This record gives sequence, structure tokens and C-alpha cells, in this order.
Amino acid sequence: MSNTDTICHSEPIEESQPLPASWTRTRLLDVSRHHSGNSKLIKGKLSSEPGNGLFPAFSATGQDVWRDGFESDGDAVIVSAVGARCGKCFLASGKWSAIANTHVVWPKPEAIDRKFLWYRINDERFWIRSGTAQPFVVVRKTFERPFPLPPLPEQRRIVAEIEKQFTRLEAGVAALRRVQANLHRYRAAVLKAACEGRLVPTEAQTRKTFETGAQLLQRILKQRRDNWTGKGKYKEPAATDTTGLPKLPEGWTWASIDQLAYETMIGLDRGRAQQSYDAASGVPYIKMNNVTMEGRVLYDDMAYVPASTEEAARFAVQDGDILFNTRNSKELVGKVGFVRNPPDGAIYNNNLMRIRVPRGVAPAFLCLQMCSHEFRRRMELVKKATTNVAAVYAKDLLPLAIALPPLAEQERIVAEVERRLSVVEELSALVTANLQRATRLRQSILQKAFTGELI
Repeated sequence: MSNTDTICHSEPIEESQPLPASWTRTRLLDVSRHHSGNSKLIKGKLSSEPGNGLFPAFSATGQDVWRDGFESDGDAVIVSAVGARCGKCFLASGKWSAIANTHVVWPKPEAIDRKFLWYRINDERFWIRSGTAQPFVVVRKTFERPFPLPPLPEQRRIVAEIEKQFTRLEAGVAALRRVQANLHRYRAAVLKAACEGRLVPTEAQTRKTFETGAQLLQRILKQRRDNWTGKGKYKEPAATDTTGLPKLPEGWTWASIDQLAYETMIGLDRGRAQQSYDAASGVPYIKMNNVTMEGRVLYDDMAYVPASTEEAARFAVQDGDILFNTRNSKELVGKVGFVRNPPDGAIYNNNLMRIRVPRGVAPAFLCLQMCSHEFRRRMELVKKATTNVAAVYAKDLLPLAIALPPLAEQERIVAEVERRLSVVEELSALVTANLQRATRLRQSILQKAFTGELI
């Protein structure tokens, strides 16, 4: 039997549990009738928006299309029959249609409550599934599988208790989601204040004499000219266009990324066939999924690739490097990560650009500024997007504006941002842990419901 034909018998937990006295074992075949959705109705040919004279239709991802007619009238359960989430179920009422890649289950009202049926079978473990590349539910075998069923009045009491407990649980989850959103807004506000000189006292407020951002920029540019050892005539880095940019605090100036970065380089291209999760197969390979939207580079789930001595040296990463994600989905392109404590010998791939800055620029300050909403809005204007992929090219990224304060102020800003965001990260981790706990609690409620322990 090939991998694509492997059948997954994921036994429901309650099959091994003793039954309450009033319960019996039955089969879906005995308490419902069923049929496939209409394979001639294709999702891509139906309306994705409701309208006058249109009726809801169910695809394998739920009720997300409409059509000018209906095939069924009444209460049923629609099963996603094909795809990664096959076994997911949806309630259908009134006039509707089930289209390709679905299966329809009509409960016999004298035997099983529709809501009880939905809660019971809306579980991937309930369905026997087959296939790996394109999973699907094995309908006949699943409908013949025995499962515990209480009397109809008890089914209704169980449904009422499930929904009471779920209502409380969902209220808690909604509160956690609000906390998540508030933490996200606070993080954005901290970065905005940092980039506008409002987070810590400025040099102009604390010192009478200091090197301004404009003087610092000129010193950096002079050092680059003086240290030029390349071929041909030295070319000045592109300045930024300050039209429409806000006024900066005293002592700050606008600069371009090109002026502040003495090196920018795209990484090494290694396709999937050359990547392995065996550390003995090569050097650690940082990819775009290792860069977060919060400005970090994570080293979990690292891939490893072969690299020559020359490649390993050319594409090495070190503390203080900035990795910019040049190519990704429309939402994720432009992620920026600050490299700290990279694995020995780590290199980076060709969807990332390595940015290195000279003395006088705190790389962590540049990174946090490139993570801010204000910088991302400027980046959005130069992003090139197709249907599925977006890119930010070096010629468009390097002229973008960066606010440059004096070095001492950069370092104070970085320290204050890290202090505040460390609290945000601790709270975010706590919220995430509680959301995961809520998911486990939901599963526990259902498990108890179907083993006679809920009421």
C-alpha cells in the first residue's frame, strides 16, 4: 500500500471507556442518512458574496459561497470531505446547497439531536481518513464505526451544558484576545515614540554640547569615503527624499538606509532538496521563517545546508547583523530581525538581505525603527506585489528614510525599548499559554460530554 493510500484509524477516546447504564453503542449509519455534496458545483464558479436571489452554499471550508438556487431544505450537518481539515463539520439550516468535496449528514430526529451529532462528529479523530498529499474522509468505514449514544433527552441536556460552558470559555478567550490586541497596540506605540524622540530625554534636553545626528551622519560618510578601497571612483550612497516626512527633535536628522549601511548583501540560495534537519549535513541556514514580525531571529527548527569554505565565510552572520526579508507573502515581506547569539557557522538564505552598519549607528536602533509602523508604511509604497508573492528590492529599500539621533541617545532608546517590550513579551507569553489552556479545556469538555461525565 502506498503512502497516499494509508488509512488513518484515529480511534475516538470514548470507545475504550465504559458506558453509563442508559447509553448504547450505535453507528452513524443507524441514526442518520447521508450523501455526497454536488460535485458539479465548483467553488470557483460560484459567488463569493451574498446577494438578492442567492442562497448559501457549503464548500470544504464552510459556508463561504452563494448560488442562484438551492438543493436542500432543512437541518443537516455538512462535512469537509477533502483537504487538510477534512472531518471539520458545519451546521446547515433552511435552504442551502453542498458543493464539491463535501458530504451531507441528515440526522434522524427520533434518534439523535442535530446539535449533539454536530458536536460529536466535528472532530478529526472521529473520522477515518486516508491520503497524505490530499487527505479525505473514508465515509463508508466511518459510518459503520460504533460510538456511544445517550438517550435523546440526555443528548439535549448534554448540548445545553456544552453550550453553557463554551459560552463562559469563549468570554474568557475574548478577554484574552483583547489583551493581545492591547499589547500589540502598546508595542506599536513604544516603537513610534522611540522613532520620534519621545521615549527618553533627548541629547538636546540633557547636554549643552553634543554631536548631532547631522554631524554624526557627515562623520560616517567621510569615514566611508576615506576608507574606500574598491575599484573605480567612489560613489556616494543615495540620500533620502525628506518630502512629507515629519519634523524631527532637535539634534536628529533624516538619513537613508544606504547612507547608514556600509554593507548590504543577499544570502545564499539553497533549494529544498539541499536542505536537511540533520546538523551533520552542513551549516545552520537561517531562512525567512526564522525572522519574526517583532524584530527577532529565532534559531528553532533550523535547516542545514552544504556550503563551501568561501560561501560559509561570505554569507556568515554575526552579532549585530540585521536580516531584512526581501521576498515573502504580501503580509510578511519586509520582516526585520536583529541577530543575537547566532549558531556557530550560521549563514542565511537568498530571501534575506544582510545589513551591516558602521560605528556611530546602533544596529538595534536601526532594526527597531525598521520594525515600526511608520517605516513599514514607507516600505509599502515601494513594495512590488503579484498575486501570491511580494518583494522589496534593494534599489527601492536603500533610499528609504531613517531618523538618526546622536549615538548616546540611540543607545538609551534601545535600552528603554527593550525594558518595556520585555514586559510585553512576558505578558504575551502568559496570554498565549492561557489561550492554549482554553483550547485544551474545550477538548476536555467535549471528551467528558461523550463519556457521560459532563452532566
